[in-house]
Amino acid sequence: MTKHGVVLGPEDAVVAAAAAARHFSFPPPRKGGESCRKLAAQVDLGAAVMGSWLDSMKASSPRHRLMAPLAGAADAEHDDWMERHPSALDRFDALAAAAKGKQVAVFLDYDGTLSPIVEDPDRAVMTDEMREAVRGVAARFPTAIVSGRCCDKPDPAAMLGGDGDVRDEGDDDDADVFGFVRLAELYYAGSHGMDIRGPTADPNHHGKEAKSVLCQPASEFLPVIEEVYGALVEQVEASIPGAKVENNKFCLSVHFRCVEEAAWGELFEQVRSVLKDYPGLRLTQGRKVLEVRPMIKWDKGKALEFLLDSLGYAERSDVFPIYIGDDRTDEDAFKVLRSRGQGAGILVSKFPKETSASFSLREPAEVRDFLRRLVDANT
Repeated sequence: MTKHGVVLGPEDAVVAAAAAARHFSFPPPRKGGESCRKLAAQVDLGAAVMGSWLDSMKASSPRHRLMAPLAGAADAEHDDWMERHPSALDRFDALAAAAKGKQVAVFLDYDGTLSPIVEDPDRAVMTDEMREAVRGVAARFPTAIVSGRCCDKPDPAAMLGGDGDVRDEGDDDDADVFGFVRLAELYYAGSHGMDIRGPTADPNHHGKEAKSVLCQPASEFLPVIEEVYGALVEQVEASIPGAKVENNKFCLSVHFRCVEEAAWGELFEQVRSVLKDYPGLRLTQGRKVLEVRPMIKWDKGKALEFLLDSLGYAERSDVFPIYIGDDRTDEDAFKVLRSRGQGAGILVSKFPKETSASFSLREPAEVRDFLRRLVDANT
């Protein structure tokens, strides 16, 4: 196989500083296949040096933030940040007023938003209470999960229960996002939005099939991704204790949450040595994870735009998208909302950090409470 290589293009380091329309047509209009290819046509380039990557890796560590002083200037900084990104729960009435008379659409990250961040990504299980909150939102508004995880799922005809949920066959360790969420009435944008699927059941849980793949702009990269996955498992997992390589179908995740900090530099060099012969791939970073992605201009912001277009909302001024996420990869979606001048971006974080979101929530429990209030306000 002809090898492809990687261009290293790190995101900026995370800085520890400073509904009126109740239901939607099902299935929604499915235009945008051509726009999917056009949006992904632009190559995303970048470059990096070792020092910037290590600084960025350290900045993504909650432990480093916890070691920062909490009194005096830090308190003032936190207060200033909260003024600029107030709690979405405290400002819920204002949000509800802004959304009144508009079509609400809800977009949710998974890890760190619907489930807590855990050492083993295979154990990032959402609670039943959170699932019910998401189910309630999806019964009222178009709802999508936008995650770095892959969204492959079992055959819905074989797995759907009478309530639209998916039967648990005893395997709680499915790392794909559908396997964790198990709600067939949602849209799923896996692999950072590179694998977008429509619902496999209608919003009223009647089990009606409407499945189709809406958008897979990086499908030509699948053989390369599989090849690099095998190389990273063999070289990185085998040589660095605690490292875990996850195959998210259209992208790869190299988790270093359980790696000793002294080995982070070695881990980065090992990943870079594997990728140097693959110019069609790029390396980015999230929360305690390095991400290997195809060199196309596609991210969660592009996925958000595609979903709004597929729902028929792209040109409408009476739409109120709500996007909730905790990771730097969600910033692309927050920026889309700001550029559109519509809706609300909500960052999930206990610590001040640079963000294009307008509001904040501290943890998944607050996300659950926010979703419940959204349901109550539209019941």
